[in-house]
Parts: sequence; structure tokens; C-alpha cells
Amino acid sequence: MADPTVDLAARSAAAGLEPLTSPPYDSSRESGVQRYLRWLETERGLRFSGWDELWRWSVTDLEGFWASIWDYFGVRAHTPYEKVLGRREMPGAEWFPGATLNYAEHAFGLPEDADTVAIVAHSQNRPPMELTFGDLRAQVARAQAGLRRLGVGRGDRVVAYLPNIPETMVAFLATAGLGAVWASCSPEFGPAGIVDRFEQIEPTVLLTVSEYTYGAKHIDRRAAVEEIRAGLPTLKHVVHVPNGTQDLPGTLSWAELLGDPGDAPGEPAFEPVPFDHPLCVLFTSGTTGRPKPIVHGHGGVLLEHLKNHALQWDLQPGDRLLWFSTTAWMVWNMLVSALLTRSSVVLIDGDPTYPDLNFQWRLAEHTRTTLMGISPPYLMACRKAGLNPGRDFDLSSIRQIGAVGSPLAAEGYRWIHEQFGDDVLLNVGSGGTDVCTGIVQGSPEQPVWLGEMSGPSLGVDAKAYDEKGDVVVGELGELVITSPMPSMPVGFWGDRDGSRYRDAYFGTYPGVWRHGDWIRFSELGSSVITGRSDATLNRGGVRLGTAEFYRAVEEIDGVADSLVVHLEDPEGGTGELLLFVVPSAGGPLDETLRDTIVRTIRTGLSPRHVPDRILRLAKVPYTRTGKKLELPVKRILRGEAPQAVVNMDAVADPDTLTAFADLARHRTHPQGEA
Repeated sequence: MADPTVDLAARSAAAGLEPLTSPPYDSSRESGVQRYLRWLETERGLRFSGWDELWRWSVTDLEGFWASIWDYFGVRAHTPYEKVLGRREMPGAEWFPGATLNYAEHAFGLPEDADTVAIVAHSQNRPPMELTFGDLRAQVARAQAGLRRLGVGRGDRVVAYLPNIPETMVAFLATAGLGAVWASCSPEFGPAGIVDRFEQIEPTVLLTVSEYTYGAKHIDRRAAVEEIRAGLPTLKHVVHVPNGTQDLPGTLSWAELLGDPGDAPGEPAFEPVPFDHPLCVLFTSGTTGRPKPIVHGHGGVLLEHLKNHALQWDLQPGDRLLWFSTTAWMVWNMLVSALLTRSSVVLIDGDPTYPDLNFQWRLAEHTRTTLMGISPPYLMACRKAGLNPGRDFDLSSIRQIGAVGSPLAAEGYRWIHEQFGDDVLLNVGSGGTDVCTGIVQGSPEQPVWLGEMSGPSLGVDAKAYDEKGDVVVGELGELVITSPMPSMPVGFWGDRDGSRYRDAYFGTYPGVWRHGDWIRFSELGSSVITGRSDATLNRGGVRLGTAEFYRAVEEIDGVADSLVVHLEDPEGGTGELLLFVVPSAGGPLDETLRDTIVRTIRTGLSPRHVPDRILRLAKVPYTRTGKKLELPVKRILRGEAPQAVVNMDAVADPDTLTAFADLARHRTHPQGEA
């Protein structure tokens, strides 16, 4: 359903865009959007000439659009809603007041799906395994019974320090079905980062592994678990999920939680909860302080993911989604939600590039994946390594390749097109933990332009604003959302008056969501994101804030101060992570101190966040209000003049910027000095 009356080539040329591919991508198969449009015409009397018109309706008639999503996907409500929008203003929009439902009730398919595979799990610690929808339903029922025995009920918090394995999905769905609240983080995070997150929501149950494997490395997490337990005083129970050979004394085993396998599992429970009842807490990266605990509701995630997965990602019953994610990333929540469409998911536990870069392509061939998600750095690494997955593997099952997590260079678009041709949609998107979905992306009914994301998602009124709050087209601006979405957060946990939530998203443009990305929209609605407008670091899909770096590094004896900067690779690679250290008392940055810093970051934060270079610095630049000048330093290191990127009157000591200007000119410092 491309726009037949529009000359795409002419429109693209006028907008300065180069078309790469255009619909239809598979003329033998009706897309999810096409079926939805047919339903709208039959059931609502609505007819749209093309994608652009459908999108405009989705953001102007919010009540009509979201009511249609509710009805089209057959949301199971225990009590009906009174209206679609009780209040429209942001923040504070009220969606579907009166309705009660449960997200988990929608994740087990239909009765005829009981013997259909739901989960395909591949781990570097275990043999491959599969769970059918029937298996999943039975395990969730057993896990729920076990959680009930531990006293878990509606509103209680269950947290997980688990890798991307089937038990994690089972525990999440069991928790959600009870009306309890879920939060998870991957075991590569150190105990300080875990406590920073989980302590805020006062959990009663922790599920954890004692070990995990990443590539050729086996990592013992028993000491880390003990630190986490000590840092979470509200814990009443710890459940050990086996992921190797080590025991974890003083815990309940996963087998004990699930109970006697000879007993009939019964049926899962689905506690009816209000639309905005907390489903899960996702944590921000902690750029400016402790990670913010973002609360997402049952109804918002359910509706948004039904829409996103079936219409933008075109997942249909029998499809299969492979997308590497850790349990600390919102993509993991998107993985779980593939079950809502009666699709199956492929879980990867471990290093997605081990034993070589072809691992994910081999896995896609083996599992007959239909939608494959890959990170831009991985995609660019495959290109640079000269891989030819389209030639070397049978990937004929793939209809769509998704790419999120960081900007994708135009060369990456070309490489995918060279490998897969016109019949595979490259869907490059960007969203966030904050809304737990894509904000700008593509669909099977939109063209792909070289180096561009195709446009805002359905139901997402996304625009670019300048500093004055005016819409800009064809130039960079702040990514904003000007109308409410059901999956906008319920709030931040513990933010009783909502002030932290308002300040985070609505402090710059009152009544308008400011997302924190720099974006440029074209005249045709396509977009390019050039990076965060804050200093969040993103390495290999793991987002981490600079504040977490500082908390870890500046506790080290011999370190007086520090500054961390991530310089992105313009070709889409991982870029370069630079850590500047001010040694105590003007001392040296010797190998002993360097080794201590690396070890602290690797064990306390994440192996992915070990800096590429550690440089000695005489003094960290600050504003007069005591804030580190991270973003100005980043721009200076890219070659801009200090006077062009920061108001010198706001700098406590302007001379502190000289070292970075010198480094930008030379970019090599054998002695590790800046």
C-alpha cells in the first residue's frame, strides 16, 4: 500500500533524499498494516489513501486511533473503559479510565497455539532449548504458585539479576500476572549499579544467577550477589536460577520455586488491574545522578507493543523475532511482547559475536528468523570485516531487518541492500526506555531513504523543536512529542508529587515531551538522529551515565577527579571512550593506577564500559554552578573552538579547556597526558 498517486522519485529529489527501497517488499503476503486498513474501512468506515494519511489520523484523532487499536487486537478487559482519554494534557494524560486488564493474559497465544514454539533459547552456558506456548503457560503457572508461597501479591516488587534466558521471561510473566511489579538487570552490571537501581523500589524477592558466560570467559557472580543482598534490606527471599554448576547457599532454588513437576501446573492467574497499574520499572542510565526508575503501566505497554509489533514490525502468527538484548535494555521488553502477536522469540545469552561475527547470521539461518534486529555497530563491523551473510547463509526467511541503539551510517544502509536486495525491509529506528517503544522508524508500507529513518511511528506526534519551541524542518532540533501516548511513563517510582518526572521531560517545553535526542526531519517526514543531547554513553546496547562512571572511578585511592567522553564513530562503529583522570595531589597516572581503574570499571559497571584510553588531566572543567562540562568537551575534541561551544563567562576556569583543544589538534599522546 504505497501511495500510488505520488511520484516517489520526484518527491525524494525535491527533498534531497535518495530512495533505497520502496514497498511492496513482499507482494505475495498481506502486511499487518494492510489488514488493519481493511479492518478500518469495514468496521469504522475509514479509508486512507496511504501511510502519510494514516499517520496524520493517528496523531490528530487520538481517541479514534487508540480505540481502534484496542478493538482490532481484541484487548481482553475485565471491566470496560469509560472513555479513551479522561485527560489529554501532558504530563497527566489519563488513558482508558475504568478499564481493568492484565498484560500477561495476552502473551500465551490462542488455545490452538499450545504446541507452537514460543521461545527458542541459545546460550553459551547451556544446550539450546525450546518452549511451546503450552510449556510457557505451564511454567508461568508454577512460578506464580511459587511466588505466592513467598508472599508476592499485587503491587509487590520482584527484581531479577538474570541473563536473557527462558526463566527470566517466565518470571516476568508470572510476576505481571499477579499484579506485582517487575524490574531486571543483566549480571554484567556490578553490585553498586544494581543496588543503585533496585534499592529505590524496595523489592521483596530477588531472582539471580551465581555465574554466567560471555564468550570464552566464565564469570563468578557469587560475591556480587552477596553485596546486592546486603544492599537491599527489604529482600525477604532470594531465588537461585541455575546457570552452570555453582550453588548459591542460603537461597531457594528455581526448581523449588516451581514445585513438584509431577503436580498439575494449573492455570496462570491474571489479576485485573487498572490501565496504568505498574507493570515494570525500567531504569535510565544515571547520567546526572542515580538511575531514574521509570514506571510503565500494563495498558500502555500492551497497546503500544501490539501496535508497534504488528504494524511497524509486521509480526504475525508464526513469525520469529531474533534481536540480541540484555535484560537491562528496553529491547528485552520488546522481545517479550513478540508473544502478544503469537510470534516466537529467539533468545541469545552470551556474547553475540562469539565465536565469530557470523554467529548471529548462522543463528538466523538455523532458527528461520523472519525479523532480525541488529545493532548498527555490529552491522558496520560485519561490513568492515567483509562478511557476506546474504551469500553465505540461507536467510530467505528474513523479511525485515531492524536496527536501533545508535545512528546507522549511510554505508550501513547500502551494505544491507547489497546483501538482501529490494525484498527485505531495513527498518532503522529510535525510541527509548522512557516510552518503551520506537518513536521514529519504518514499516512495510514506507520507503527507505539512504541514511534516514522513514518517519514517526503511528500514534507518535514527533517533531523537531528549536530553542524557542518552534517546529523546524530540514535542520537539527530537539526531538519532542507534542501529543500524549499510552506508553508514556506512569511516573517515576517514589516521585510522590511528580516533580522529577515533570522536570525530566516537560521542563524545557511546558506541555511537550522533550526526549533528549538531536533530530532532523525532512520535508517527507524522514529523519536522522545525530546523538543524545545529553551525555549518556551507549556501548554495545548498554546505556550508562557519566555519573555512574564518576561514582566508581572517584572512589579509587589516587583519583581526585575525572571526566568521561564518548566520541561516536561517524561510520557507525563503537567510537572511542575517553576517560580523563586527575590524580590525587598532582601525582602520576602510573600503570598501577590505570590497572585499578580498569578493574573497577570492569567489575563495578560493565566490561563494555572500559575506556579505550585513560589520559591524565590537570583539572576538570566545571561551570560556575559546579557541573562538569561534558558536552562542550566532546565538541571541542571533535575540532570545534572552545569559544564556539561554551559561554566562557559560565566556566569556572576557562583555562581548563585548553588541554582538550590541544588534544583535538594532536589526538595522540604517547605519555597519556591531556
